[in-house]
Amino acid sequence: MRVVDRVPAELVVADRAIALVPLTPRGGEPAEPTALLVHPGVLLASLVDLFEDVWHDALPLRARATAPEGPDALDLEVLSLLLAGLTDTSVAKQLGLGLRTVQRRVKRLMELAGVTTRLQLGWHAAERGWTAGP
Repeated sequence: MRVVDRVPAELVVADRAIALVPLTPRGGEPAEPTALLVHPGVLLASLVDLFEDVWHDALPLRARATAPEGPDALDLEVLSLLLAGLTDTSVAKQLGLGLRTVQRRVKRLMELAGVTTRLQLGWHAAERGWTAGP
């Protein structure tokens, strides 16, 4: 997704093969929705070029520029099951997640803690208050 301050025209382009341009009369809303269907030709090529120009000038939209400060609720659930001695596969089954999801969560926790092993992760999790126990 991208964002721009101003869009010069509303339009939908599909596969560079067809376009749809809403038609609204000046000074008010139409009695019923109307649109212009544009087939391949000079007008479609111009509309595609317009879209490409706007897209090129637009800025990418980033949902989150920085990582969150700490683990979220699911991270803490994964961590607590790991600390209880469950394997990644068992954690995935227990929480209804995929194995790769659990592995990504563990990797993220290790990055948040700044550690390279799971043993270090357990110690740092306790030190940072990520665990309920002492």
